[in-house]
Amino acid sequence: MPAKICYLGDDHLAGAAAYLAGIMLHDGLSFDHVRSDQSPPADFSDRSYALYVVSDYPAARFGDAAMKHVAARVERGAGLAMFGGWESYHGRLGEYHRSPLVDVLPVVMQESDDRRNHAQPCLINKVAEHPILGGVPWETPPDVGGWNAVEAKPNAQTLLTAVQFSVRRAGDDFQFVRGHESPLLVVGQCGRGRTAALATDVAPHWVGGFVDWGDRRIAQAVGDGFVEVGNWYATFFRNLLVWTGQLSSQAEGGGCQK
Repeated sequence: MPAKICYLGDDHLAGAAAYLAGIMLHDGLSFDHVRSDQSPPADFSDRSYALYVVSDYPAARFGDAAMKHVAARVERGAGLAMFGGWESYHGRLGEYHRSPLVDVLPVVMQESDDRRNHAQPCLINKVAEHPILGGVPWETPPDVGGWNAVEAKPNAQTLLTAVQFSVRRAGDDFQFVRGHESPLLVVGQCGRGRTAALATDVAPHWVGGFVDWGDRRIAQAVGDGFVEVGNWYATFFRNLLVWTGQLSSQAEGGGCQK
């Protein structure tokens, strides 16, 4: 595999960032991490990464110059993945809706707070075939606790949705009524680079039961601590990183989704 992954956000490696970092360490994916309270390093524009992952990392911390560099790198073949959270997309403090990444990401963002929190079941629904979704049993879907409200661009592809259910007690049983369905994973292309937008989080609390999805547990040391997750959760995120970063292949491309 070529260059490293640049992972920006999710606090620090002793906190929420341990989840994605644990997956990357478990699968031998090399990465540099920038904490949510840090700006990209001074030599950021001199570095070349195969994939940029932005997760709960505010646009104000990122800075326009660094984002323009990422956009140019994606045009030339790097990947860009954004994961959901309060500091992603619009969020509470993300505010990417007017950033240089607007034309690069495969989704249209809201102009105001896009956070959607749900106390009742929200199940992940597979709506397309794709390499990212391989190797895991989507017929037994996990749930999530929330996401950022986004819409797929016309030339992008929605792979997963989140389906809300309202549940009421009915005697000794429960009644489930299917409700609104929202885009959860959208993929696209910009120049030679691949892009992905996951509207929910990789770490608690929005990730919900997704983090435990699997038929066995995977434990991984991260710094002085460790995380333990479900193997299907880990497989999904590995697939997402590898496909978006073209870490095992190169693909021809066209323009960005508008």
